Parts: sequence; C-alpha cells; structure tokens
Amino acid sequence: MAGAEYTRYQGERDMEELLQNLLGALQDFFLFSGFPMGRFYRRGNSMADLHDAILDALLHGGVLDDDTLQRILRRYPGTTAEQLEQLVQEILQALQSEGYITPVPEHVSAVASEPAADGEGEREPERVQFELTDKGLDFLGYKSLRDLLYAIGSSSFGAHETVQLDTGVEAYLAPRKYEFGDTLQLDVVRTLLNAIRREGPRLPLNMTYDDLEVLQSEYQSSCATVLMLDCSHSMILYGEDRFTPAKKVALALAHLIRTRFPGDTLHCVLFHDSAEEIPLRDLAKARVGPFYTNTREGLRLARRILLNQRQDMRQIIMITDGKPSAITLESGHIYKNPYGLDPLIIEETLKEVARCRKAGIVINTFMLTDDYLLVRFVQKVTEIARGRAYFTTPMRLGQYVLMDYVHKKVRHVHA
Repeated sequence: MAGAEYTRYQGERDMEELLQNLLGALQDFFLFSGFPMGRFYRRGNSMADLHDAILDALLHGGVLDDDTLQRILRRYPGTTAEQLEQLVQEILQALQSEGYITPVPEHVSAVASEPAADGEGEREPERVQFELTDKGLDFLGYKSLRDLLYAIGSSSFGAHETVQLDTGVEAYLAPRKYEFGDTLQLDVVRTLLNAIRREGPRLPLNMTYDDLEVLQSEYQSSCATVLMLDCSHSMILYGEDRFTPAKKVALALAHLIRTRFPGDTLHCVLFHDSAEEIPLRDLAKARVGPFYTNTREGLRLARRILLNQRQDMRQIIMITDGKPSAITLESGHIYKNPYGLDPLIIEETLKEVARCRKAGIVINTFMLTDDYLLVRFVQKVTEIARGRAYFTTPMRLGQYVLMDYVHKKVRHVHA
C-alpha cells in the first residue's frame, strides 16, 4: 500500500522513538540496586550521572540504528561532539517535559544554601538530582512485562504483545443449554439456529427456554498480593546482581495488575535486618542492605497487610536467595546468626509460616540459589504453607512469577 511521508513530523517521531528506546536501555541505571560491578555504578541520582548514562547509551548501547542517529544529529550545528552534547541536553529536557523524570534540587548543606560572606569564598553550587515519575515507572513496568512475555512466547496474558497468537484468558468455552440462574450471556447464533430448526425459517420467530444457549467463560478471582523482596547484602554478592531483576519483576507485575487485573492489589515489602512496606513508586530507589535476612519479620508484616484486604485470594510472593539469619525478639532487639540454620530462627520463622497458612494466605517462594540447606528450608515452608517453590535464576525469575500469578487466577465455572 502506497503511503506519504510527512517530514514535518519526522523529528517528533524520531525523538519519541529515541526516548522510549533510551528508557529501556537505561532500565538498569534507573533501577540501580548498589551492585558494584554493574555497568551503571553511581552514588546518587544526579542529573550529571544521567547525562553520562545517556551519552554512553547513544554511543555504545545501540539505542538507534546509525542512519536514524545521524539524521537526528544533522539537526544540530557544530562538530560531532557538539552535536551529541546538544542532543543529550534536548533528551534531558524532553524526559522532563514528557513527565518521565522530575528534577529535585538538593542543597549540599544548610550553610551552603546561604550566601557566602565577603572573604569566605564562593558558595558550593547546588546539586540537581532527579526522580522517576509515576509515568516513568509505569513505562519501565510495561517494558519489563513486554520483555518477559516475549521470552515466554505463546502465553495467556491477554492483549499484551507476544511472539505467537493466542486466545487469552478471556476466551469463551463451549456453549451449553441455559439453566435457571445463569447469567444471560447468550450465544446468539446457536440460540437462533435452535429456534429455526424447531419452527423452520419463518418470521416472526418464536423462541422458548429450550432454544437458549449461553456462553461459558472463565472466572477470574480477585487477588491481594504482597511481593516480599529480599534486600539483604547477599543479593548483590558473588559477582551477580539479583535485586535488580527482582525489582523489574515487581514493576512488571504492577503493570500487569493495573492493566489486566484492576480488581487485584499489590503491596511491596522489603526484608533485611527487619522489614518495611514501601510504595511501588519508591521501588526504583530501593537498594540492597543491611546485611541479614529477617524472613519472619517480612512474613509477619505481609500477613498484617493481607488481613486488611478483601480479595478472594491472598498470597505472598517471596523472592530470596538466602537463609533466614535474623529474627526480631519480643523485646524489639534483633537476634542475628549468619552461620548455618539457627534452630531458634528457623523455628520462629516456620511458626509465622503456619500463622499465614491459618489465615488462608498462600506463600509461593522463588529461590535464587540451590544451596542444600536452603532447599530443605524452602521445602518445609512449602509443606506448611501449601504453596509452591521455584528454584530459578535471576534471568528466568520474571517468567516464573508472571506465569504462576496468572495461571492460578483462572478457573472454569459452569453457572
């Protein structure tokens, strides 16, 4: 089919494509977890750091093909270095104007924020930080979800992009005869054919209850989920970043729930020496630390959150790579023992697992290691909680979590 190219809007399309590709390429930069050997190691969220990351992505990240990049650079005067600098500045402005990031001025200190007195030298300049907006986080969640679905291939996640065509979770089952009390979701064609077979092709067509056939569909129960993320120090040790993939899974799951299962809820709990709930909008800023793994405190907080939810299902998705090595005592002090499986810590943790089970909360554990002692512990948790355990890797974590989440929500009903 022949088409027309309107060059007036070419620049806008190029910049839009560039922004989206950059957000995807800089995903690890935005979700930095403190991994010291990563490509985008940084100390803070400064605009200078973002400037350097954008420049690196343009030169080495394959964000755009060479022809498109050269076409964009031709819009700027000067040498190639000057053109790149002007492009990076325009990208920074566009990220702000499109609402993906917001600048946050940071005063170095109270003294530095005051005018310098005569003879005391110049005031230290203000450092400008940035924060991801809700729109930026939502795009990263969409990007993570899309990448995970492409990796899975044929799936049943609805209208999201996949490699193959599929019917989706809303596909109807075989129609059947109407029974009193059924939702009147008629299969119109089958109903009319039944009436025509009985009375012949004439008008008016009289229908009876025996002619009615209804469509059977799949029932999607509502679900309240707490995603428990282990952010103890082991999540970035041993030459591998495990926490950033866990954050990507959380953002993908949040986007899936918002767009596909709006009746569901998702809360995020970080556990380490203790545990705390964080808003999803703060997930990108979460980093690894402190050092120990207080699994019981994370489960306790998750249980309290879920008991306030009114969904049909309540579940905990726990992502961890370490054994429980700390508990919070009744006095408020934290008892720690990183060596082996401490009997007191294990006993108290399993008691909390049993409380979750008694409250009707399912615990599904995603273990990022295959250590023998941890396997035994997770098997015990699974046995008590009647959930599932997955021993996986950071590369395949998202596929397991999303498939588990969606598949358990759908059951067939015949009423």
